[in-house]
Amino acid sequence: MLNERAQILLKTLIERYIHEGQPVGSRMLSKYSGLDLSPATIRNVMADLEEMGLIASPHTSAGRVPTAKGYRLFIDTLMVVKSLDKMELNHLENQLHPDNPSRLINAASQLLSELTRFAGVVVTPKRNGAGFRYIEFMGLSEKRILLIIVTPEGDVQNRIIFTNKPYSQADLIEAGNFFNQNYAGCSLDEIRSRLNGELTQLRSEMISLMSAAIEVGGAAISETSEAVVLTGERNLLQVNDLSENLSSLKNLFELFERKTKLLQLLELSRQAHGVKIFIGGETDAASLEEFSVVTASYEIEGTVVGTIGVIGPRRMAYERVIPIVDITAKLLSSGLSQH
Repeated sequence: MLNERAQILLKTLIERYIHEGQPVGSRMLSKYSGLDLSPATIRNVMADLEEMGLIASPHTSAGRVPTAKGYRLFIDTLMVVKSLDKMELNHLENQLHPDNPSRLINAASQLLSELTRFAGVVVTPKRNGAGFRYIEFMGLSEKRILLIIVTPEGDVQNRIIFTNKPYSQADLIEAGNFFNQNYAGCSLDEIRSRLNGELTQLRSEMISLMSAAIEVGGAAISETSEAVVLTGERNLLQVNDLSENLSSLKNLFELFERKTKLLQLLELSRQAHGVKIFIGGETDAASLEEFSVVTASYEIEGTVVGTIGVIGPRRMAYERVIPIVDITAKLLSSGLSQH
């Protein structure tokens, strides 16, 4: 536990380091902390904080910089989160209006990158198990049927089914009603397992249409988008802290290409309420040792379906990035739930 004086000095050091990007010395702490302390007293407190692993002394400077442990303490107990200014909030609200779900997700990733100047990332809903909200069959010709699928996220997918026999419009309405009344909201795996037992309730000529619909529909839902939407990776090349460490950047971009480890990290946020922050080694990914990831989950009608986040340097203005991520997640949830 830190006493109040040590907390104020640590908070001041981290805030100045985030703002200036340079190691912070006792003179700057004396100027900005608001404490009436002698340089010797400040140096003693700094020595204690360094011994606790909260700050470190770069070899080339008499000042000190925060460690990952120091950032963690700052974020959890000392930081004051800022409200977004009205212009930024209006920009988010205007760009994240509920039109097309896939465009909404891409817009969220782009806005996160644009407002933070780091990399924005969105994990899209898992389509392969999500099933559908509504299905409709429409006859195109004697043996060609248009299958119209509305996903739980509001995406509309169209696929053509080729059949061995013609179906009347009454047949197609019957098939659509059967799906929508019995299976809307069920996962595709659940639909497949139930169909085997329940198709016996239908006329034999409907069985092949139903089976084709679930296979074609499942493929359509699975193919609708990538698992991760990543925007603004090149912004990280402009960050001074990172541009001098090409090895870290190379590892990060390899992580972006693979995406598997990134997905695993972001999936951890699905169970968390509000914003979750991973600093450096907390991610269990060596590629992110010099980075921080700020994430939040988003929902559709109260069910968590994905994660959004920002990837940037450990020296980021957390008090500003956190509300950007938080509000973007809430606006995305609202937009997707309106479909």
